[in-house]
This record gives sequence, structure tokens and C-alpha cells, in this order.
Amino acid sequence: MKLTIREGVHSLHGKAMDTAGLRENFLVTDLFPSGGISMTYTHIDRMIAGGICPIDKPLSLEAGAELRADYFLQRRELGAINIGGPGQVCMDGKAHDVGSREAVYLSMGVKELSFSSIDPKNPAKFYFNSAPAHRPTESRVITTTQAKRVELGSDESCNKRTIFQLIHPDILETCQLVMGMTSLATGSVWNTMPTHTHERRMEVYLYLDLPDDAVVFHFMGPPSETRHLVVRNEQAVISPSWSIHSGVGTRNYTFIWGMVGENQAFTDMDQVPMKSLM
Repeated sequence: MKLTIREGVHSLHGKAMDTAGLRENFLVTDLFPSGGISMTYTHIDRMIAGGICPIDKPLSLEAGAELRADYFLQRRELGAINIGGPGQVCMDGKAHDVGSREAVYLSMGVKELSFSSIDPKNPAKFYFNSAPAHRPTESRVITTTQAKRVELGSDESCNKRTIFQLIHPDILETCQLVMGMTSLATGSVWNTMPTHTHERRMEVYLYLDLPDDAVVFHFMGPPSETRHLVVRNEQAVISPSWSIHSGVGTRNYTFIWGMVGENQAFTDMDQVPMKSLM
């Protein structure tokens, strides 16, 4: 199990970074090591973004020395979305099936936690976000049919998309974590444009469903000082509160968004007029 720590970055510092500096601080790669676990701990709201890719045996998620906890969810909550083949999550001895594109929410207080694949030839890939929590809630699996589905965008603006709100206040109660998945329609390439910032929370984007010859240009930075990252399949971007988070791909794709902070309202965002972008 590998854990990498990222420090917080001030907006003025971000303005001065070159491409290598932006990638080093905000881009997360190598999320799904075969038969292993990868985690990135950011000081921004203490979010952990990680990937779990079990093959022929279950993988246990443990606290490690870095968390200074007796077990991973002693003071945390966790949401995971399976982007691979059928899998299982075992929490405190009870196994739960988690199919492809389904989510599982794990409450603070779950002590024993492991992830496995049903078929090693078609392994599960669990992408997860974890945040500090102050009280236990209810752990459960959320299927795509149980998700709140929102249709946005249009063909004319090349951003026709379906949002699946999976770990969301309208679906279940959490402490602060919110997660969902957005799929762009064929022929649409823009996400989250017109863009916005979140003063009261941060966000992490995971991009997926991109072939090897496709990329997403993820735009970040303050609205008046935008920067970009070239992002490939199954790579994630850490987005601090001061940064926009929007992207355009060389073809349609899917992305998973996860947010933590003091407000869970989906509409709690500060819209940026197109004329303000520079």
C-alpha cells in the first residue's frame, strides 16, 4: 500500500508554477496498481483519493503509520465507485457485492475493510475518496438505478451529459463527503462549462473511459489566471477552493467527482461568467 502526501498550495503560488510544478502538485497518476492500493493524501481539507485493484485475493485497507489511527475509518468516512469488473466489499465481516459503476459508502467506525474481485480476469477497480468524519452514519451500496439522475447541457454547446449523484444528501446521509459520476454523450466534450469555484469545499476529478490516444485538457487556476493540465485515462486532478475545474476532451468521456467541505448542497458554487475567464 502506497500513500503519497501533497501539501496545500496557495493561489499566488499556483500562478507561478510551470507545467511540471502543476502536475507534481495537482495531478494524481498510477491510481490502480495491479493487485495493490494507491493513495494520495492532500492537506486540502484532508482528502484522500485512491485506487484499489484486487486481482486474485482481497486487499485490506489499513490506517498505516501516516494516519496515526488504530484503523482506517476510526476518524474517517469513505466513498468508493467501482469502475472495473464486479467486486465485493467486506466490512466488519459482512460482504457486499458492488457491480461496475456502482458505489459504496463506508461510515466512520467500520474497523475491518477489504476489497476483492469476483473474477480475477475482469478485476474490479475501486476509486475512493475519504474525508475526516465526526460521527457514524449508515454504510450501504448505491446502484446507478438508485442514484439521482440529472440531465444537463446541449448538443449545441458540446456538453450534453448525464450526472449520477451517488453519494449525495438526496440518497443517503454522510458527514461531509459527496460523490458522483458524470458521463458525456457521444459528440460532447466539455464538462462544467460555464465553470465555477467552490469557496466552501474542494473537489477531486477522476477522468475515465478515455482510449490511449485521447486526452482531456483540464483547466484550473483562478478565473483570471487560468492554467491547464493534460490528463489521460484514470488520472485525477486535485482542485482547491480557489480554482476553477473544467475540461475539454478529444472525445467524450466520463469523470467522477468527489467533494468535501462545510456544505453539501450541489448548487453551492460561485459561477464564473465566460467574459471573466482569462
